Amino acid sequence: MTIADVRELLSARVLCGDDLEHKDVHTACGSDLMSDVLAFVKDQSVLITGLCNAQVVRTAEMMDIVCICFVRGKTPEQSVIELAHERGLVLLATDKRMFEACGLLYANGLDGGAKS
Repeated sequence: MTIADVRELLSARVLCGDDLEHKDVHTACGSDLMSDVLAFVKDQSVLITGLCNAQVVRTAEMMDIVCICFVRGKTPEQSVIELAHERGLVLLATDKRMFEACGLLYANGLDGGAKS
């Protein structure tokens, strides 16, 4: 699945990185706790979260996450968007709740990867 597929499935808008939507995503992780994300087995993942601070971008960068999708209609501040752009991450935003977003991705073939 590509980031463009994720965007379409979640009816999301691109906040930054629209030139990177061709990238593949292999797994997904849904969490508002970055400590849980750090424990997640990663492989070119998309992070589904409602947390909108710079720590999300820094965590994503460390964990080989290529796309962050903010749920529940949330949009991060411009400084967070700029940080993601500098780090080569795609940011998406959707009005869907986390449960629905994760369910849609799972139902369309994206799973959570190996269990740690």
